[in-house]
Amino acid sequence: MTARMDARFAKLKAEGRPGLVTFIMCGDPDYDTSLSILKRLPAAGADVIELGMPFSDPMADGPAIQAAGLRALRAGQTLAKTLAMVAEFRRSDTETPLVLMGYYNPIYIYGVERFLADAKQAGVDGLIIVDLPPEMDDELCLPALAADINFIRLATPTTDDKRLPTVLANTSGFVYYVSMTGITGANITNTQAVGDAVNRIKAHTDLPVCVGFGVKTAEQAKTIGRDADGVVVGTAIVQAVANTLDGDKATADTAEAVATLVSGLAGGVRSARLEAAE
Repeated sequence: MTARMDARFAKLKAEGRPGLVTFIMCGDPDYDTSLSILKRLPAAGADVIELGMPFSDPMADGPAIQAAGLRALRAGQTLAKTLAMVAEFRRSDTETPLVLMGYYNPIYIYGVERFLADAKQAGVDGLIIVDLPPEMDDELCLPALAADINFIRLATPTTDDKRLPTVLANTSGFVYYVSMTGITGANITNTQAVGDAVNRIKAHTDLPVCVGFGVKTAEQAKTIGRDADGVVVGTAIVQAVANTLDGDKATADTAEAVATLVSGLAGGVRSARLEAAE
């Protein structure tokens, strides 16, 4: 629901801090472990959750997230199971906004109308579909907005002032600023440029601007959070899962490792504006 997303960012604004947006791959390394991780994220400090929809050909994803998607698919994860996991999460958490992130192909095969109805029923708040440009808004974006599901668009360093209004036209919830060109998991090298880009986007929209791709540590989250309304962390969390596995199998440390990492990241985000305020 768009109301849940708006309420969360209004709360963050009132608290004078950026939010922590955490990404996990749904079904990695298996359904039950993934659900356990998902349920622990809010208490660990996640303000918004992105849930990856595994896909066999993820063009924008770096090696860590690609590997996570393949682990999930091998463990039997499907789009229907992803929606079921959202519904299970909603039984104990009705406040944390949850966004599905991925590619259009699985949704197209599932059926757009059916998918939106089931997503709404499950408790999905938004969609980030990385391979649907604004020129294809009729495919999914406009139907999603009509169903009261946020459609969150990506802006990148190559999105100039001429292109930006087109990108923002039907965007809702927040704007996801990709801090670099290339794939997920690379390193941010110029945080000043990221801050400048966030301010440039804010000149075009009243929506919150969240920054992702390349944020891996609490210190980086703190730095990015000085300018951004939200800091997105994905690869580092997915890698934390991978680092605990025995082969492709979860261990007793898997969910705990993610919770510990997210807690540290949340601390960084929450301290982002304290120094400036002092």
